[in-house]
Amino acid sequence: MDQALAKQGLKRNVTAGKETLIRRLSLDLTGLPPSPAEVEAFVKDTSAEAYEKVVQRLLASPHFGEHFARLWLDLARYADTNGYEKDDRRTIWPYRDWVIDAFNRDLPYDQFTREQIAGDLLPNSTREQKIATGFHRNTMVNTEGGTDEEEFRTAAVVDRVNTTAEVWLGVTMACAQCHNHKYDPFTQAEYYKLFAYFNSTADKGRELTPEMPLPSPEDEKRLAALKVERRRATAAAAVLPYAAVQSRVIRIKREEDGIATKKTLVMKELPKSRTTHVMLRGEFRNLGEKVSANVPDKLHIKHGPTTAVVGKSRLDLANWLVSRDNPLAARVMANRLWAKLFGRGIVETLEDFGVMGEPPSHPELLDGLAVEFAENGWSVKKLLTFIVTSETYKQSSTATPEKLGKDPFNRLFSRGPRFRLDAETVRDQALAASGLLDRKLGGPSVMPFQPEGVWANPYSGDRWVTPTDGDRHRRGLYTFWRRTAPYAMFAAFDAPSREVACSRRPRTNTPLQALATLNDKSFVECANALARRMLAEGGATRPGQVTVGFRSCTSRAPTPPELAAVTALVERNRWAYAFRPAAAKALATAAGPLPPGVPAHDLAALTIAANVMLNLDETLTKE
Repeated sequence: MDQALAKQGLKRNVTAGKETLIRRLSLDLTGLPPSPAEVEAFVKDTSAEAYEKVVQRLLASPHFGEHFARLWLDLARYADTNGYEKDDRRTIWPYRDWVIDAFNRDLPYDQFTREQIAGDLLPNSTREQKIATGFHRNTMVNTEGGTDEEEFRTAAVVDRVNTTAEVWLGVTMACAQCHNHKYDPFTQAEYYKLFAYFNSTADKGRELTPEMPLPSPEDEKRLAALKVERRRATAAAAVLPYAAVQSRVIRIKREEDGIATKKTLVMKELPKSRTTHVMLRGEFRNLGEKVSANVPDKLHIKHGPTTAVVGKSRLDLANWLVSRDNPLAARVMANRLWAKLFGRGIVETLEDFGVMGEPPSHPELLDGLAVEFAENGWSVKKLLTFIVTSETYKQSSTATPEKLGKDPFNRLFSRGPRFRLDAETVRDQALAASGLLDRKLGGPSVMPFQPEGVWANPYSGDRWVTPTDGDRHRRGLYTFWRRTAPYAMFAAFDAPSREVACSRRPRTNTPLQALATLNDKSFVECANALARRMLAEGGATRPGQVTVGFRSCTSRAPTPPELAAVTALVERNRWAYAFRPAAAKALATAAGPLPPGVPAHDLAALTIAANVMLNLDETLTKE
């Protein structure tokens, strides 16, 4: 990397300041900003191990798994609805929770792969390994009447082939569905050989089955008790009136049915395999030659004569994906993690390592990261530690005119990463800075505030219902994801619809984004909660209050000019709201009743200042 810089007459930047580093690390590893206390502790820690201690603390945080699960859910095209026109609900959030847990316990990536591709085929597979197969049940399902069952079953299998190729191989196999690939060395026959691995699962084109029941231990005990109660009710039929017995049985059945609704979509293999043919021009009714399951020849690099031939089951495919015979899985994931931290990959086209993709900017670096990953137990946490403790990661993001001229897009990594936060992190950061964030992990998806009308679906009476408790302040990862109407704030910040796998989100700058973070009800609520925090923690002086807010948003103290500017903003709005009592009260109570003894125009003015600080470029940007 230094040689590439030297060729351009450039050098690495100096190491960033400690306040910048801990904020960068916290956002990168947990998706949440550090608390002012955490920043202060790191700044005061002068030991040689101070930085490494922060890295290990963040990797051990349960919020680590949440943050990296978000990355994976884009690839898994995770959603809480089926897609297509009707877009009905489905229950698959247990898969999302499995991903969170897998990242938190640092499940080795090779096993992470096996369980998602073929967890149901593992010997003595556990409930969790079956839940993991939800990865390929995230395909869309068309439940409309009159649709062709085989057409949409085939569409789901096609999606599984395309997704597997993109996620683990970084190749655009979808191009070969209808003809030989125009650029990469893949034939149409090879496409359908991959297709054959997924062609014998039990799911259908218009139904959600197979599903796996997911009763909790408490549910299991209750079901056993209900079974006993049902036997007693039946036995009592000889002495009690029929209506009384029937009423009791109906109540028992309703409770049993309620427990039975706790289930999730899983993969299941048919007892007998389907025959696979090449589909001429990709048409499911126009069948050509018969093919058997196998992987593309150009990707199967055998290491020695004893290497086993790839078998015909999904488990065989999963084992090959993470074997030494496949050179791509480690490279693709290492590149993906690098891109997560730096905003761009060593191969910028994360989804395409082929001829039409961008060549790697640092081939030897990518080779080294891939080897480091595969030979150190496929540990994501170890690879992340290796990267974030490097001098390249720790350098300042300052861009001099010379660097902007010679390396405008930072492809040489001549400076530290600096880019806008992802949609979920923008919202999560506002919740964390304001003190509203509900840090509960897992569970069914929730519906935070969004404008009326986003869910205007004429084919369904389903409604978006915002909870009144802390669930509306949970992390964006848990927000209900409807494919035909994604959460409005996330959509404004480039989140995908998740109809297909998404390897990299675009990063745009549009007026909708500012409109959301300045005016969205949830952000105004965050601003008001932050203002209350400024009052509670900032003491009696206005500069002290402003400093609390500024530190909460940027992880540093304001400079004298910044402090003066925000303080003046508070005072201007304080006087303005003094003459507008109704408007002052409406804004001051956005996060709850007015605190005792606090004038509404004071809190409203602080809310305006908090809103401005939550919208600073420095707040919305990782640098």
